[in-house]
Amino acid sequence: MTQVKPAPGGRMLTVLRVHLPSEIPIVGCEITPYVLLRRPDGGVFTDDVSEAAPVDGYFMRYKWYRIQSDRRAAICSVHPTEQATLQCIGCLKSKIPVAKSYHCSAKCFSDAWQHHRVLHERAISALNENGTEDDELFGRFGSGSSSSGIISAALSGSTSNLSQSSGVNNGPTPVYPTGTEKSSGETWFEVGCSRTYTATADDIGHVLRFECIVVDVETRGTVRAPTSVMTSRVIPAPTPTPRRLIPVNAADAMGHFDLDSRTSSFGTFTVLSYNILADTYATSDTYSYCPTWALTWAYRRQNLLREIIGYHADIICLQEVQSNHFEEFFSLELDKHGYQALYKKRTTEVYTGSPQAIDGCATFFRRDRFSHVKKYEVEFNKAAQSLTDAIIPAAQKKLALTRLVKDNIALIAVLEAKFGNHGTENPSKRQLLCVANTHINIHHDLKDVKLWQIHTLLKGLEKIAVSADIPMLVCGDFNSTPGSTSHWLLARGKVDHLHPDLAIDPLGILRPLSKLTHQLPLVSAYSSFVSMAGVGYDLDHQRRRMDPATNEPLFTNCTRDFTGTIDYIFYTADSLTVESLLELLDEDSLRKDTALPSPEWSSDHIALLAEFRCKPRVRR
Repeated sequence: MTQVKPAPGGRMLTVLRVHLPSEIPIVGCEITPYVLLRRPDGGVFTDDVSEAAPVDGYFMRYKWYRIQSDRRAAICSVHPTEQATLQCIGCLKSKIPVAKSYHCSAKCFSDAWQHHRVLHERAISALNENGTEDDELFGRFGSGSSSSGIISAALSGSTSNLSQSSGVNNGPTPVYPTGTEKSSGETWFEVGCSRTYTATADDIGHVLRFECIVVDVETRGTVRAPTSVMTSRVIPAPTPTPRRLIPVNAADAMGHFDLDSRTSSFGTFTVLSYNILADTYATSDTYSYCPTWALTWAYRRQNLLREIIGYHADIICLQEVQSNHFEEFFSLELDKHGYQALYKKRTTEVYTGSPQAIDGCATFFRRDRFSHVKKYEVEFNKAAQSLTDAIIPAAQKKLALTRLVKDNIALIAVLEAKFGNHGTENPSKRQLLCVANTHINIHHDLKDVKLWQIHTLLKGLEKIAVSADIPMLVCGDFNSTPGSTSHWLLARGKVDHLHPDLAIDPLGILRPLSKLTHQLPLVSAYSSFVSMAGVGYDLDHQRRRMDPATNEPLFTNCTRDFTGTIDYIFYTADSLTVESLLELLDEDSLRKDTALPSPEWSSDHIALLAEFRCKPRVRR
């Protein structure tokens, strides 16, 4: 035992309070406890105090323990905060990971059946194709899946081993003792010795204990007793039913592609567009239906990263990426997977919160597929200033700027493809690609501002198109539904002068209406589900998730207050063709009686992904 050093007159480093960001730990999610310290001089702070940088002769030592009981509890695969009472026999017979087989009630099993059945279908398919069980494949698919028409059985006292390898770093590898008995039937194992800890599959169903203690640098003795806090039982990370790529090119209609096994074919590339929901907006007040632990950034960032990486996109356009999260997380993590990053933060004229919490647009591209040529930044605030200087009387400028200045931006990247110019008239000519990534103003009563922002962006892209023969993609959250003037302008190159949205124009910024045009041959990628002549179950199934009146998805944003389409991937149809699209979700796919975000899906938007092929250039 380490001797506790008596306090010299009470003047020492002191632990005032310790608490956890969330009481529910999730496998794969880093836990960083909040530790409030007081210096000998009375000042309080939350920074770490390491042995290498002690404060007034003291430093902090941390320990994490897993508390294992002789009686282990199984966790429901659909409701991971609930203890399981049923187990699917079909999962066990199919060699599906045992963690996927548990359910908390018969109703839970019944409600999850259509999703759970996917695991059994894939198990049967893998057995038929390979003759062996592919545990690695099944392990990728998460909670909410079950069996092929089979019953569930009541749980017995013990469960199978849920452990699996993990690449997390929880400090120097501790020497595991045989265990220290703390009470009857309960054993503590040291699992970490740093301030942060990332739960592993070995921890599922167990309680974790965090301890911190002040240590004297000179004597190495501890000061007072440890301060500790305990978590609830560790739960597995909920994962959604996987989404597949559906071919829309009739010549390619051979079925769906597995995102995990496919790579872009020569001359094709994939583009992902996704509003990931900035942490500053992910509040319990706004999303009261989502469990608090599933709204924490520690959980959401890992869930989002898993999803984004799993799409294997060549180009990734993200919206609502906080500047600190871009710098400290996404740019670093995606770099490990071969992506180069570009970022544009929203402007700050009307923002009053933390500068680090300002969000923006981030564009990533695979370094082995593209190289960066040029970057353009569009700040609609600057365009608003120029517009008001030109057309608004001096007495009305302040009022006009109040309406127009909303901090929205667009990030435009010109990339050069490294996969060549197969099939073109001049194979030696560079294959360039222009990718616009934007987030348009959200306010529903500012339809004139939305339309003006989109028109401003399109006019900028027209200038790029004039200067170079270049295919274009326009991706993002446009906060505009199909049928709105903004959607008309994007998809049709003009607006209906009788459209009721045009009645909202108090500043006259949309006049004359004849100027609301552009010459880019833009088409919405997802309209290919409706317009292509291909047949087959997958394509027909996706068409039922489209609005036949607008040729757009029924929704890309799904909350308790709004369900509709506001996200798009537009492309220039004279230079690109759509090969395949990421399947759309239906409301049944989003867990019964809930909305987004959820434990399975960590944004209130769904990701859109399209595979494109460059068309051969026609010599003019």
